[in-house]
Amino acid sequence: MKNKIYKGILLAGGLGTRLGPTTLSTSKHLLPIYDKPMIYYSLSVLMLCEIRDIAIIVNENDKIKFQKLLGNGEDLGINITYIIQKKPKGIAEAIILSEEFIDNNNCCLVLGDNIFYGQSFTKILKRCLNDNKGATILCHPVVEPKSFGILNLNKDKTPLKIIEKPLKSKSNLAVTGIYFYNKNVTNIAKSLKFSKRGELEITDLNNIYIKKNNLKYQILGRGFSWLDTGSHEKLFEAAKFVEAIQSNQGYFVACLEEIAFKNKWINKKQIKYKIKKLKGTSYSNYLKKLIV
Repeated sequence: MKNKIYKGILLAGGLGTRLGPTTLSTSKHLLPIYDKPMIYYSLSVLMLCEIRDIAIIVNENDKIKFQKLLGNGEDLGINITYIIQKKPKGIAEAIILSEEFIDNNNCCLVLGDNIFYGQSFTKILKRCLNDNKGATILCHPVVEPKSFGILNLNKDKTPLKIIEKPLKSKSNLAVTGIYFYNKNVTNIAKSLKFSKRGELEITDLNNIYIKKNNLKYQILGRGFSWLDTGSHEKLFEAAKFVEAIQSNQGYFVACLEEIAFKNKWINKKQIKYKIKKLKGTSYSNYLKKLIV
């Protein structure tokens, strides 16, 4: 990873219509999942990758709310750039909108409504960063392939094609919301055509990498949890999951200050400032344990 520069892109735009009416006045990525905003969980992924330059794709009306929550990232030792997405035109459009930000570097794109939790997750992320030469995706086995983009493999286990929400599928490997791309991704994204639903599809982009024999995949297997929080049911399920982990293990999921502190991006003084700011919360009490 030391010889590669990666930019982070966090997709937090969209309308969040499946979570209405709670999303009529705010972004779904600012809704709470147990004790912290949804965006904390996806932002933690980029920070675990040790990516410090991060662009957050937001709706124009929500930008000020994200700025109030995260500022420019200085409190976390990162640099946050906010990029406006006027209309939701697909995940791949976020790459085009971020062209100037990416500046001909590699990038990691993370969806803002996914939660990942499992042993050796940081090692997996860094392996993807180091080994990626074209595109690398993370996959997770699912019970109902028809609800996801599914990676199909050849007999030799090499990628064949990603099929979006197949009615029937021999594969159960769902493509999750973390994507690693080389510096050519912007040009490839700009070559895409809009789908029937009027979007630039991330599946189409990934399939181009497959045709070029330039896509790798990493399976998040048994014991690893991946949650998509795009519906009320999944949002509630995620909150229960985070509560169970934190109550049973004593470790917080997606504590951004903890990651920043371990990465040596912030110091004890900055932790103390956040402790004072969040005084009286379980989050503040957890931060206290980091600097004892």
